[in-house]
Amino acid sequence: MKLLEGKTAIITGASRGIGKGIAEKFIDHGATVIFTYASSEDKARTLETELASRRGKAKGYKSDAADFNAAQALIDQVIMDFGTIDILVNNAGITRDNLLMRMSEEQWDEIMRVNLKSVFNLTKAIIKPMLKARTGSIINMSSVVGVKGNAGQANYAASKAGIIGFTKSIAAELGSRNIRCNAIAPGFIETEMTGVLDEKIVQSWRDAIPLKRGGTPDDVANASLFLASDLSTYITGQTINVCGGMLM
Repeated sequence: MKLLEGKTAIITGASRGIGKGIAEKFIDHGATVIFTYASSEDKARTLETELASRRGKAKGYKSDAADFNAAQALIDQVIMDFGTIDILVNNAGITRDNLLMRMSEEQWDEIMRVNLKSVFNLTKAIIKPMLKARTGSIINMSSVVGVKGNAGQANYAASKAGIIGFTKSIAAELGSRNIRCNAIAPGFIETEMTGVLDEKIVQSWRDAIPLKRGGTPDDVANASLFLASDLSTYITGQTINVCGGMLM
């Protein structure tokens, strides 16, 4: 059973890791997948080819989610190319970790621009077409750090906590128009980025998790599929912690 048959989804920052996992899951379930990337043209074309090989339709757009006008132009172009947008996954994000006493204003501002303002930009741009269609599912990628905080990540935690507050507010604003907005808070997810870390450190993190393993992009993709599909039509304004029990 394909849960997203006939639906069009936009996923920001999907060239690797969690975003790529979501793109693969969505296309396997029948969605037309639109994804954005910031700079890596080669990775984007490779992902397009990989997604197409799964017997689905996919297209990548080079667009800076943190740029308000670029986000609006992206949505306008996708509507022109595909006619409709049913699902938005705000996944683009970065880290610039540092203790607050050493954190620069630039490190703070960059995190807020890329992680939080991008969610505002894309959601703002997609509201009109979703209101016209009177349906839609918006999924915002937060983090367990946005729920519980973490030393050395004040900027990242603040941006991800902001996403949760934004999600609840948009759910309240758009619920009467059958547009849902939910957040996902991943815990320790093992991707190519974590693969370069010291194995002993990584294993200590796994040992501290009740399920005794790190998560995978597929774990987050499964939660995203649920929230994007009609299985969750009575769920909005919620945050799903995909964290192996890190948050109890």
